[in-house]
Amino acid sequence: MTTFPELLRKLRMEAGWSLARLAQHVHYDRTSLHSFESGRRPAPFEVAERADEALGGNGLLVAKWRQEDAARREAAAAHQVRAAALAMSHDLTALAELDISELQEGVESTAVDYLACPPAPMMDRAHALRGEAFERLRSGHFRPADRADLYVAAGRLSGVLAYALLDLGDAVEAHAHAVAAGRCAEFAGDAELAAWVAGTKSLISRFQGDYGRALEYIQDGYQWVGGGHGTGEARLRCGEAQCLANLGDSRAANRALDGAELARERIRREDSIEGLFGFSRAKQSYYAGSSLIWLDGGHDAERAVREASAAIALWQAGPDAERSLDDERLAHIYLATARVQLDDVEGAADAIRPVLSLPLEEQISWIVKRADRLAGMLSAPRYAGNRTAVETVEAINALAA
Repeated sequence: MTTFPELLRKLRMEAGWSLARLAQHVHYDRTSLHSFESGRRPAPFEVAERADEALGGNGLLVAKWRQEDAARREAAAAHQVRAAALAMSHDLTALAELDISELQEGVESTAVDYLACPPAPMMDRAHALRGEAFERLRSGHFRPADRADLYVAAGRLSGVLAYALLDLGDAVEAHAHAVAAGRCAEFAGDAELAAWVAGTKSLISRFQGDYGRALEYIQDGYQWVGGGHGTGEARLRCGEAQCLANLGDSRAANRALDGAELARERIRREDSIEGLFGFSRAKQSYYAGSSLIWLDGGHDAERAVREASAAIALWQAGPDAERSLDDERLAHIYLATARVQLDDVEGAADAIRPVLSLPLEEQISWIVKRADRLAGMLSAPRYAGNRTAVETVEAINALAA
């Protein structure tokens, strides 16, 4: 896509004008104009307007300037929210004790809505809600009986921020928010949130490719589960399976997934909050599929196909409140990956098709990373003459672009 500096230079060269001549028409010196053309400095609107008129741009320069100015403003706003959210997480982590008042309104709906919304607006909402909790914390305006509840609220909102930043591709900021969530869980004495945080820290480490550290977080999380209270153990065992699969241990990974099935059977009390903090049957199948695709195919790939297919079917048939759109889309990629491992190229192309038309704002970092791996597999020499493989790789590359 042509940028404003490139378009400005192109129009000037086509007109046969020197920098000095154009500088006179836009009322800026030659050095400044060179900075605008090279992209070292953004050009003021008046430069775009005068240059467009002088070079006969027919409004192209003005339109391009406005497009890039809007993008710069949007990026600046997003950066401001991220910086403020990160600073608050560092503050929450550093405080020796959090005195907080009441469970914040909107935490539960935010957790549920996250499953079907892009991460950026959810980051904004979680940051705003947590700001209310943080102000009450700093002012001490709370009832003593509400202290633990507001701890949990701040912790869950920090957890939402951790997920949002990870989905946006920033594992470092995501970890900072997860640490804050863990501190809140600690001061609230909430084992359910503490187990969830351990699983989330492991997820962040897996995103970074550090499976040894990810496994350590899982092992640490087991101290918070037991007694059939919620889905924490099932989630942790599925996270363990992902670590072991990426470390190449098929037997142990399958054993961990079987352990997750047993943990689900032992559940006697539901999760206290659903959405992002729950672990549905569909999510468990999704985790199983996403684990086994990192092994060598064969029986592992066959189980991955079954599990990913089951996850997609459960989400599509279940209530909207439990449907995780991002995970459902990733399940299509995992299904496609497992089918390639079984040499089913046509089936792989069919599985990934729903993902290939996603708008930019819905292409979370996980989707881009996992689809890129699939494209690499389909680019193997053995598929060089396979038209379906070639077309699917082209479509994935277009998605990433």
